[in-house]
Amino acid sequence: MIRDESLTIAETAAHAATGSMAPAALRGSILVLIQFDVCEEIRLDRLREIFGARTLQQPSLKHPAPGYVRYQRPPAVEPIEGLVLESGERLEGQIKYYDYGVLSVVLELPFSGDWDTLVRLASRWVWDVDFSGHASRIVRQKIAHAAPALVKPYTDWLSEDYFIFHVREINGSPAATDLVNSYGAQISQIVRGETAQLSDGERNEILQSRISYYPNDLAVIGWNAAFLYDSDAGAETAIQLLEYANSQLLEFRHYDELLTEELESVYASLDKGTGMLARWRLARDATKLHTVLLDVNELTEHADNAIKFLSDMFSARLYKLAALKVGVPDYKDLVTQKVQTAEELYRFMVDQFNQSRAFVLEALVVIILIIELIYLFHGKPF
Repeated sequence: MIRDESLTIAETAAHAATGSMAPAALRGSILVLIQFDVCEEIRLDRLREIFGARTLQQPSLKHPAPGYVRYQRPPAVEPIEGLVLESGERLEGQIKYYDYGVLSVVLELPFSGDWDTLVRLASRWVWDVDFSGHASRIVRQKIAHAAPALVKPYTDWLSEDYFIFHVREINGSPAATDLVNSYGAQISQIVRGETAQLSDGERNEILQSRISYYPNDLAVIGWNAAFLYDSDAGAETAIQLLEYANSQLLEFRHYDELLTEELESVYASLDKGTGMLARWRLARDATKLHTVLLDVNELTEHADNAIKFLSDMFSARLYKLAALKVGVPDYKDLVTQKVQTAEELYRFMVDQFNQSRAFVLEALVVIILIIELIYLFHGKPF
């Protein structure tokens, strides 16, 4: 990712020239994560043969400890051409391929300015720029060439976007506590993408979702954006965990829609009646439902185990906070509930089929006995 500043600090300099108290000068980068769920699985080895993509390195440690964050299968990473917005801003970026079928486009713009500039820029990027449209065109071009590496590609793609406002330098190098006390209102606006002042209650709610490891680093996590105050190396893990949390949300959204469609199909089948023929059809529907359940359980376990936290409790807590804010537990609970419902329906359908089969077998036995009796009364051996 690029690290040179492409924007000036003219507004800050103007404040200093007039002798007024200048806002704190900020330097950092704005990152946009746009993710797409394109298939059931991506064969990363095959993909690297096609694109020559490199493997993402394990994130650096937040602190010198024996624990670390480790991908079970690190995503493949490929640089992409720069994207120029209508405003003239040029973003550099890369695309990441996760083995559980998610593609993540990461776009970055270096930033240098004051708090007001960053608040306005955050609002414009969050609400006015169609990053998903730009990223979708990039992904479709890549997918066309990566087809041999995709397992069961989807026709319709679910997508998620997320914004990370990473400030690595602030004039005076304030501690996290001082930063929140002095600029908590602006940080809240940045995380929400708002230019208007927020209420005290809303600001407090946003700032409750903050976490720090050292006195001079800070992460404030929101549902659609995050504010990071840290060095490049220190922010690396947080950025990767935010990206992973959003990919998890995307996966559980897919499972939720898949199970919803399957349950609707089962309910429609049950509404057709409970007659003998209908019960026999339940065997086919039950087999299909059971196959979907097995697929969901396998894919869920695959996505859940994509990343591990080995003795790094801070990264684990950071991921838990990020997942909570973007809504991963909510969708995971929905999927769990629908899996339980599907399992109950499967057992019911199997029971209905078994009852029908037992009835048919009993009827055949009775018919055979009747035939034997008929032959017996007529004096003919059966």
